[in-house]
Amino acid sequence: MCNTSRKIMKTDERPADFETPCFFEAGLQFECTGCGRCCTGEPGSIYVSPGEIDRIAALTGMPRPALVSEHLRPYKDSYSIRERPNGDCHFLLDNRCSIYAARPRQCSTFPFWLRILSVEANWRYTASRCPGIGRGRLFTKQQILEIISDERPCTPGS
Repeated sequence: MCNTSRKIMKTDERPADFETPCFFEAGLQFECTGCGRCCTGEPGSIYVSPGEIDRIAALTGMPRPALVSEHLRPYKDSYSIRERPNGDCHFLLDNRCSIYAARPRQCSTFPFWLRILSVEANWRYTASRCPGIGRGRLFTKQQILEIISDERPCTPGS
């Protein structure tokens, strides 16, 4: 649901596994401010795995079938979180994530997504919209690469 990531330049170009010097050699700072900006705006897809669905159901106290029918939509080989007509995430209440403790991995790894990090301009664009970028914890290049290496493929089977 990330407003900041949806307008990012789409590119198939990717630095060679970030082995050559890249813009985050010295690491990047990020600390979630809880502003909710990444949960609003243009529609997008937040993939949720079966295990994540179970965690969200347990946190909310909703039976899994009710959670799926009310808050998720079919997406490729699993589900994605529904958006409200204005683009807000279904779980965004009073500009806060109501499932923060069980949020999907895709949400918890923002802004360290391959699409954002593969081109420095994408990172700068995201930073201009996310007040948590440039403050808080310093993530080393190695930590960032580990997060990226665990990123789910966007298409089933890839």
